[in-house]
Amino acid sequence: MIVAENLLKSYRGNPVLRGLSFEAAAGAVTLLVGSNGAGKTTTLRILSGVSRPDAGGVRISGVDLLRHRQKAQEHLSFLPQSVAFHPGLTCRQVVRFYARLRRQSLARADEMLAVMGLEAEAEKPTRLLSGGLRQRLGLAVLFLPDADALLLDEPGLSLDPEWRERLQELLRQEAARGKTILVTSHLLAEWEGASDRCLLCREGRLEGELNPAHLRKEFADSIVPSEVRL
Repeated sequence: MIVAENLLKSYRGNPVLRGLSFEAAAGAVTLLVGSNGAGKTTTLRILSGVSRPDAGGVRISGVDLLRHRQKAQEHLSFLPQSVAFHPGLTCRQVVRFYARLRRQSLARADEMLAVMGLEAEAEKPTRLLSGGLRQRLGLAVLFLPDADALLLDEPGLSLDPEWRERLQELLRQEAARGKTILVTSHLLAEWEGASDRCLLCREGRLEGELNPAHLRKEFADSIVPSEVRL
């Protein structure tokens, strides 16, 4: 489980998170949606331990992230919105490097290359990869450890429709194994009906929940002023 409690974060005096609180349950795919600037990426950076909140708390699988950052990070794996790798390393070298960091076998690294359809690209330097292949390499790294919680920030941006569906299938499989899955996305059409729960973030706060089966309509309705809706 992921628990965020009253998260506050400002950059240069500009508030981004204004008391954001929510829980993402184990065994479910939770989607976090909102307009640009709503605070989705900042939230995932904090939950992953990459950034620190000005105030508030985070627990990953029961571990206090702010007090025990390294221990909490052992329970999670994070895919940032923009993935980047050393341009001179091959795909295989990249995945094996991260396998060593996460105490995984080299066989596991090669397995993830296969799962992400990168066997033919394994010896290719990352500088030669297309955006979609680079994203799939990032996913291979994400799935390396058997982490309790998976955090993905806009994972479908560079993927073609086939691989977006494949990713959703993989995430549902991981959730069925008891993992906590938290995904941010603005691709509402792609995710409609594909998550167990959908949280709406607006101006750094949790505004409510949307029906995962009717994301586009409910999101559109949510941005219409209440006076107009009446």
